[in-house]
Amino acid sequence: MSAAPAPLPVSFWSLGWRSLWRDWRAGELRLLLIAVTLAVAALTSVGFFADRLQNGLQRDARALIGGDAVISSDNPPAPAFAEQARALGLQAVQTLGFPTMGRARDEEGGAAKLVALKAVAPGYPLRGSLRVAPGPDQPDAPTPEIPAPGTAWVDAALLVQLDLKIGQPLLLGDASFQLTRVIVVEPDRGGGFMSFAPRVMINAADLPATGLVQPASRLNYRLAVAGADPQVKRFADWAKAEVDKPGVRGLRLESLEGGRPEMQQTLARAEKFLNLVALLAALLSAVAVAIAARGFAQRHLDDCAMLRVLGLSQGAMARAYAFEFLVIGLAASALGVALGWAVHHVFVLLLAGLVESALPAVSVWPALLGLGMGLTLMVAFGLPPVLQLAQVPPLRVIRRDVGQLKPATLAVLGLGVAGFAALLLAASRDLVLGGIAVGGFAAAVAVFALISWGAVKLLRASVNESTAPRALVLATRQLSARPAYAVVQISSLAVGLLALVLLVLLRTDLIASWRNATPPDAPNRFVINVQPEQAEPFQQALKAAGVAKFDWFPMIRGRLVTVNGASVVPEQFATDRAQRLVEREFNLSHSAQAPDHNPVVAGRWTPDEADGLSVEEGLAEELGLKLGDRLGFDIAGQVVERRITSLRKVDWSSMRVNFFVMFPVAQMDGVPVTYISAFRAPDGSPRFDNALVRQFPNITNVDMSQTIAQVQRVLGQVIRAVEFLFGFALAAGLVVLLATITATRGEREREFAVLRAVGAGSKLLRNVQRIELLGVGLLAGFVASLVAMAVGWGLAKYAFQFSWQPPLLVPLLGSLSGGVLALAAGWWGLRSVLKTPVIETLRKAAT
Repeated sequence: MSAAPAPLPVSFWSLGWRSLWRDWRAGELRLLLIAVTLAVAALTSVGFFADRLQNGLQRDARALIGGDAVISSDNPPAPAFAEQARALGLQAVQTLGFPTMGRARDEEGGAAKLVALKAVAPGYPLRGSLRVAPGPDQPDAPTPEIPAPGTAWVDAALLVQLDLKIGQPLLLGDASFQLTRVIVVEPDRGGGFMSFAPRVMINAADLPATGLVQPASRLNYRLAVAGADPQVKRFADWAKAEVDKPGVRGLRLESLEGGRPEMQQTLARAEKFLNLVALLAALLSAVAVAIAARGFAQRHLDDCAMLRVLGLSQGAMARAYAFEFLVIGLAASALGVALGWAVHHVFVLLLAGLVESALPAVSVWPALLGLGMGLTLMVAFGLPPVLQLAQVPPLRVIRRDVGQLKPATLAVLGLGVAGFAALLLAASRDLVLGGIAVGGFAAAVAVFALISWGAVKLLRASVNESTAPRALVLATRQLSARPAYAVVQISSLAVGLLALVLLVLLRTDLIASWRNATPPDAPNRFVINVQPEQAEPFQQALKAAGVAKFDWFPMIRGRLVTVNGASVVPEQFATDRAQRLVEREFNLSHSAQAPDHNPVVAGRWTPDEADGLSVEEGLAEELGLKLGDRLGFDIAGQVVERRITSLRKVDWSSMRVNFFVMFPVAQMDGVPVTYISAFRAPDGSPRFDNALVRQFPNITNVDMSQTIAQVQRVLGQVIRAVEFLFGFALAAGLVVLLATITATRGEREREFAVLRAVGAGSKLLRNVQRIELLGVGLLAGFVASLVAMAVGWGLAKYAFQFSWQPPLLVPLLGSLSGGVLALAAGWWGLRSVLKTPVIETLRKAAT
């Protein structure tokens, strides 16, 4: 009996470098390099661009609160806040706003109007641009100035309401101010009811002369700070600690996250959309790397068997291939990061006309994430099949049927997938979004494998070989002869198609649903203080002007005084917001029918239920309320008590009339009521507004056009960004489909060579290939569409939080698209299969 060969005297370092150089020169690593590079490039280009765009949107949106952080209070903020801001190198500007009466002189008619007075200091605004015009209906321009002492800037609506002109005086308290400018855009105006009154802006130095600041005045001090992000964060953390100290009341820290709700929700959805596209690109990358690595391992089985015969140990072989893959993975990741950096600049250039200024510099986070993702992909999906090469028995040299690749063990696969999923969750920056996407794809793989296995079995049983066309019989035999291989092929193709179908649904239906959340035709006028006797004439005036659709609700002022019979005191609530809510009066309303834009999420809305009450779900959560609780409201001196029978979901970004609390009855007798209306003004809005104010001089007509324009501008920017990212991710998905089809080239060449050797013609084999590809594509497209609909519904409901019904034609269109894409990819990637000489293919298979 001969002795076993001595181990080869070679280190795994040397063997790894030699293998790397040999495989690179032979082209064995090209597909793997392209797959990893494409994976990292897709992720980092999305990451770089999303990082800069999100930072830019956050920066631009800071204009909506007037700074990077704002201290708001009912009393002058303690000097320590301004001192702390300056100590950190931040700019600080304080403004003061409150409602008061503005009036014309008697010789100009003596008209009076409730106005929202704002006293500003030099440096205002710290973020955003104040735009003014020399007069109504004249061109506006941004200005770095503030009103000069003795002058006032006002909304154009106030000029109409008081019948004043630029240059005439406006009386405020004990002082007189010359009107010099019309305010067109005030970036930090906000969305509270007092901001609905016409704005009057004066210099803070003139405020004492008015005599308007009295002990009982409803004042709102705002100290805005701006500067570098690290210093702003340090200030915000310090201010938050000061605000949260026991006994501190009426003081709050505002930021973009806690400020304007319509912008907060828009930017949150924007971030989720961009992250989701990046997530899909990463999932596509995993498929590409897995396919490329398995193809590499399949081609090296014979080489490894020969090395085993020559005495190379399993450990040395495993370490050599691990070293080779880690080096190529690191190189491909670095190349992908560089390519992603270049591609993201293309996105920035294409968006140059959509952003007002240059985007901020990119952070290092996307580059680190890209490198980590590339190496994780190699370890999780590349190494498992390659490390099996160390297990190839020497017997394979003479018996080609042994030593075939096996599926990865559950432990190895689970560890790799867990690491990959962790990185995806980090990339998504949202557990719900990442969980649905990653969990949906993981479940999809299992569903695809199960359906594919059943379909292959059913196909073999349903095809009658005696009557079916010969091409169909041969295609069926090829698929059913190796069911496991067919399942892998169909599942891989289905995963790629799942990402493509989900991207298409994102681009069309989900983005359309997002647009509908704040549509361009949203109401741009809010009118309050309509008296009961004016209700019918006001509605007739709207209809006469062509306004057919408008919100119309009664509005009642009431303060929450009891919960389940117990008196309400602010100290019983933990959060500052809850304490502020119970300290103020609520805007209540009543209607027999539930508002169509407020879906009931708990309980039941029963029309004309005398003892019923409907509460907004966010308010109920904030105050710890639940169905069945009894609330008592003090309305004009009388306590009205009702039971909570339903909870409503309110979209505060919809620009519709919404209320925290509503009574489900048509009439409420004995309570003072005014009416509020929201509608979209007809063309020729200034003329319409003027006529409405002259007919109903007591109303407050608020133009929300600028607010809607701000929201729509940000929305348009993000949708355009998603479109660009969609195109790049779509290209990545198509490459994955191509890799899935071309991965079978070697097997097809050998099978077709045998068939051609026994007399099969090229036309027959071409039809066999087409039928097989078409069948695989149709099945993969069908199951991918079904799963994409389910994942899309979950994302819309739980991640983006809006209603979406998947189109019923998606499975049909997905099946057809899968068949067409599979045929196209097969034509491109497999066109050389039938052209390779039979003798060359058989000789290669025999060696």
